[in-house]
Amino acid sequence: MLNVKKINKKNLLLTCYILVLTAVAQGQVDTSFQKKTIAYSDYMEAVAKNNKAFAAEKFNIPISEAGIEMAKVIPDPEFSAGIFNNDQRNKKMGYGYTTELDWTIELGGKRKARVDLAKSESELSKHILIDYFRNLQADATLQYLLGIQHEQLVKLQLNSYEAMSQLAKSDSMRAKLGAITEVDAKQSKLEASTLWNEATSSIGSWKSSLSNLALLMGNSQMGTLLATVGDFSAFHRNFQLAELIESAQLNRTDLLYALQNKDVSEKMIKLAKANRIIDLGLVAGVEYNETAKNETAPSPSFTQSNIGVRVPLKFSNKRKGELKAAYYTAQQSEVAYSQVELQVQRDVTQAFYQYEATQKQLQQFDSGLLQDAKSILDGKLYSYKRGETSLLEVLTAQRTYNEVQQHYYEIRFNNAVALVELERSVGIWDINF
Repeated sequence: MLNVKKINKKNLLLTCYILVLTAVAQGQVDTSFQKKTIAYSDYMEAVAKNNKAFAAEKFNIPISEAGIEMAKVIPDPEFSAGIFNNDQRNKKMGYGYTTELDWTIELGGKRKARVDLAKSESELSKHILIDYFRNLQADATLQYLLGIQHEQLVKLQLNSYEAMSQLAKSDSMRAKLGAITEVDAKQSKLEASTLWNEATSSIGSWKSSLSNLALLMGNSQMGTLLATVGDFSAFHRNFQLAELIESAQLNRTDLLYALQNKDVSEKMIKLAKANRIIDLGLVAGVEYNETAKNETAPSPSFTQSNIGVRVPLKFSNKRKGELKAAYYTAQQSEVAYSQVELQVQRDVTQAFYQYEATQKQLQQFDSGLLQDAKSILDGKLYSYKRGETSLLEVLTAQRTYNEVQQHYYEIRFNNAVALVELERSVGIWDINF
């Protein structure tokens, strides 16, 4: 009789174990979506070559160079021709034709001023392109880091889910044996389901962040997602704030842009002054008259030529609107440059302190915070299995451990982001992992 009870008890335990395994297998989180990993260096190379917005921005360089060619153009000569009739049918005064060539000669160095302005504006467009790429590489790096962050959070939540699933499986069997209450078994099962939902939501966010990588790379094939490779272990640097500010004043492209904009304003003043100089027009013409057979005043055919100078009367020089606008623009660019200088110092200072703060937060975790949370959880699980601790204490320890881990990954991510923003603000770049 005792042997039959033992056999029945073993069969019951085996049946419960199979049912729990079946339930756990049905609740697995699907992470088998189609993806292809890409290294950070390959990703950044593809962004530089294929990003559509950056490719469009590059056209500003040849456009500005074409502007230089346009500025070199001198006024074209004008040719005019006509015929006339001196009422030959009735008065027999004859007929003829006229031709004239008119060419404006620019004085005061207008052409040189135009060319200098166009060259300065071309340099300005180059600074704009460099500044655009500075921000593009930082934004692309942040998107890549976000992909790593989401993947780590997914793995963290999957690990928590698997651990809670194992606990729920164990509690289900213990409840059948009467070692714990049915409520505790349901509670652990509910906790596992909650973690499953959180993991599923995180996978959706992960996929969304990976799709942005293809957009930045100019990749139209969205069927296969590009997955990130790497971690946040290569984002530690030692900086001095004063050195960073000095470096930013030399390297920040928006500061160089503001400086070049001052040069453009100065060239605009020179062109405005040159435009006030009176131009001369050279005029040359030929007039031919046919023989006049008028009885009163007959005359032979003749050709008349002329050459002269055309001088415009520049009454508009009394209006100095163009020159005033150029002066005010120059003053505005001077103030704008000073503002950008202050903004650069502010950006570098804020980014430096933010990076410094994340470095200090990481030191807290390096002091053993994660290990302490893990040891507490292991101790609670051990005591719970021995019946010395309640399930609520175990769940609290599990949640605390999950939160500490998640906070650790967030701090590492924030530290990497802070380094990217700091180097962006300084105008330097050595990010590679």
